[in-house]
Amino acid sequence: MRIGLVSLGCSKNLVDSENILGWFKANEHTIVTNLKDADILVVNTCGFIEPAKKESIDTILELARYKEDQCKKLIVMGCLVQRYKDELQPALPEVDAWVRIQDYPQLDSLMEGVLDGPSKVVYGKQERLQTTAPYTAYLKVAEGCSNRCSYCAIPLIRGNMNSYPIDGLVKEAQRLAQKGVKELVLIAQDTTRYGEDGGQNQLLPLLQALNTIDGFIWIRLLYLYPNAVNKDLLIGMKALAKVIPYFDIPIQHADNDLLRRMNRKGTIEDIRSVISDIREVYPEAVLRTTLIVGFPGETEAQFQSLLDFVQEIKFDRLGAFIYSPEEDTPAYDMADDIPYSEKEERLHRLMQIQEIISEEKMRSHVGEVVDVLVEKRDRKQLTYHGRSFHSAPDDIDGEVFFTSQQLHKPGSLIKVKVESVSAFDMQGSEVE
Repeated sequence: MRIGLVSLGCSKNLVDSENILGWFKANEHTIVTNLKDADILVVNTCGFIEPAKKESIDTILELARYKEDQCKKLIVMGCLVQRYKDELQPALPEVDAWVRIQDYPQLDSLMEGVLDGPSKVVYGKQERLQTTAPYTAYLKVAEGCSNRCSYCAIPLIRGNMNSYPIDGLVKEAQRLAQKGVKELVLIAQDTTRYGEDGGQNQLLPLLQALNTIDGFIWIRLLYLYPNAVNKDLLIGMKALAKVIPYFDIPIQHADNDLLRRMNRKGTIEDIRSVISDIREVYPEAVLRTTLIVGFPGETEAQFQSLLDFVQEIKFDRLGAFIYSPEEDTPAYDMADDIPYSEKEERLHRLMQIQEIISEEKMRSHVGEVVDVLVEKRDRKQLTYHGRSFHSAPDDIDGEVFFTSQQLHKPGSLIKVKVESVSAFDMQGSEVE
C-alpha cells in the first residue's frame, strides 16, 4: 500500500515519524510524498501548546477530506493523541486508527485492521527512514522529561526522562554516517541530562564515542537545560574536534520570582554564571535561547528585567512565544490577569530589541572566513545557500548566501568570506 505521512511539531516528533515510515517501508509498503497518491494517510500530531494543537486538528480535518474524496484510510498518532485520545475519538469518526505514543511498540497489532495482511517486521526492529536532507540528521538520545516546569505538558505526554543506551545510539549514528550524514544533531527534551535517569550523567561519554565516527564534520547539541551545563562538560566538549560551540539554552525568563513559579531550577545568577563559563571556554560560542512572555503575574518591572538581561547577555539567536495555558499543569490554575494585547506588545518590544542585537552580533563576522555546509544552489541567482556552524537546521536560524565559480554538491563543506550581513543571514563568496 502507498503511505503518505504529515509530521507536525518538533524535531523529536520528526524522529518518531522517521521510525514510523521506516516500519511501513520494512513491511514493504511504498512511501509517497504526494498525499493524493496515498492509500493510507498518517498524521503525527503535536500537542505541546494551543497553536500546535489547533494545527494538528486542522491537519486531521484536511486529510479527512482527502479520505472522503478518494476512499483512503486515515491514521492519527503522536502527542495530541497521547493526551486527548478519549476526547478526540468520538468527535472525529473519520479517523480509522488512533495511536498513542505508548502504543508504538504495539503498532503491528494496531495496524492489522487498517493494512492488508499482518506486518512482517516488529516496530522498533527497523531502521529509520531519514526525511531530512541526506547530509543532516537528528539523533534523539532520550525520551520524556523529569524537570516538571510548571507550564509544560511534556511530562504529561512523554513521561519522565528515559535515556537510550549509548551502544544503540552509537550504532544508529554509525548507520547515519555510512549513509552520508555530515551533521549530527543531538536532541532530547533536556539533552544535558542524558543518562542521569540511570544514575550518572553520560553526555560527555556519548559525545566522545560519537566524535570517533568517520564521516561527521559537525556534532551539534540542542535543548540544553542551563543548570545542567558545567565547566567539566564544557572543557570535555572543547577537546572534541567535531562538537561545535553552539549552545541552545532555553532560559525562559530573567526574573527569579517568575523562574521559581515556573519551577525552573536555578536562578538568574546561575544562568549568568553558566553563560560566562561558556564564553570563557568558547570565546566563539553561539548562544541561542527561548523565552516566555506573559507568564501569569508577570509585571512590567519583571518584563523590564527580562529586557535588561537580553541587552546585557546579547544572545546570538533568540526566540520567544506568548505563554500558553495548558490543562493539568500547575501554571494552568495561576491567575492570568495580563491582557493578551499586552502580551503581544511585550513580545513585539522584546523581538525589536533582539533584532538590533542580532544585527550587531552579525556585523562582527564581516571579513571572517567561515566554514559553510552547502545546502542548495539557486540557478537563477547563481548563488548557493548553506549554513555555518552558527545556524541549526531547524529553519529558526539564518542562512549563508554565497557566490562561487565552482560546482558544489549539497553536503559539501567549503570556506566563505563574509562580506555583508543582515540580522539573520550572511552573504559572501567562496575563498579559493
